[in-house]
Amino acid sequence: MLPSGTVLDLFSGTSRVGYALKEAGYRVVANDVNQYAATIARCYVESDTEQVAHEAQQWLDRLQLLPGQAAWFTETYCVQSRFFRPENGARIEAIRNAIAAAELEPRLESVLLVSLMEAADRVDSTTGLQMAYLKSWAPRAANTLELRLPALLPRPAAGACEAWCLEAMDAAARFDGDLAYLDPPYNQHSYLGNYHIWETLVRWDQPEVYGIACKRTDCRERRSAFNSRPAFADAFRKVIKELRGKQLLVSFSDEGYLSRSALEEILNMHGQVEVLTRDHPRYVGARIGIHNQLGKKVGKISHLRNLEFLFMVRP
Repeated sequence: MLPSGTVLDLFSGTSRVGYALKEAGYRVVANDVNQYAATIARCYVESDTEQVAHEAQQWLDRLQLLPGQAAWFTETYCVQSRFFRPENGARIEAIRNAIAAAELEPRLESVLLVSLMEAADRVDSTTGLQMAYLKSWAPRAANTLELRLPALLPRPAAGACEAWCLEAMDAAARFDGDLAYLDPPYNQHSYLGNYHIWETLVRWDQPEVYGIACKRTDCRERRSAFNSRPAFADAFRKVIKELRGKQLLVSFSDEGYLSRSALEEILNMHGQVEVLTRDHPRYVGARIGIHNQLGKKVGKISHLRNLEFLFMVRP
C-alpha cells in the first residue's frame, strides 16, 4: 500500500505505530479505550505541527514557571505512595490544574497533557510501569520537572488524521480504511493498571484508590475482554468480523492467550495469511522477576526471550 491510504490503528497505546505511519505519509485513524492513550494519539497522530506547535510552546513556557501546589495528587502519589518526589508532584499538580482551568481546544490541550506526562515520566521512580514504585528513589527522581514540546509531525499528504476513545469493536465498525493494524492486549496485564497514573492525570478526577501503588479502583472494574483468557478469542473474532474486506496486520506474541495456530485459524476465515516471526526480549516485568509485598525476590525467571508474530492478512 502506497503512503496515500488510511490505516486504522485500533489499539493505539503509546501511538508509536500511528506516529511512524503518519510520518511515512499515511492518514491514520487511531483509537484506544483508555483516555490517556487516546490523549497521546490526539497529540502525536491527530495534531499537526502547523496547527498547534507555536501556541503550545507559548503555553509550556508559562506553565514551566508555575510554583508547586500540593494537594490530592501529591498526597496520593508522593506521600501515600512514592512514584514522585513531593516537590515534583506539587509542580505536576499545579500545571495540571492550570491546564484544566484554561478549557483549551482539545488538540492543544492534548499536546500540553502529553508534555506533562512525558515530563513526569522523566522524574518518576519506577522501572517504566506503574504497577509499583522502586523501594529506593531512582536517581532521576531528584531531577527538576521540565516541560518540553512533543515532537509533533506536519499533516501527511494523505489527509488529516484522527484520534478516538472507543471500544475496539465499535471503532472497527465505525471507520473505513485501507489497512487495519491490530496490536491487542494479549494477557492478563491491563494497560490501565500499568499506566493508571497517566489515566488519572488526563481524567483529573481524584478517583478512589487501593493498594500500595494507589491504583484507581476502576482498574478492577473496567476489565477488558482482551485481558481475559476465556473471553479473548470471542472478542478478537468480533473485531475481525467488523473489519471484513480490509487488509489486516496483526501483532501478537507467543505468550498471548491464543497460540499461533489458533490465531491463524481465526484469520484464515478473513483471507490469505502470511506470518513473520521475530525473537525478542521479554517485557521488563518478566526480566525483573517476581517479588513479594516486602520486596523480596521469590520464584525463578523461566525465560528471557519470546517470539513476536506479525500476521499479514489479505482478503
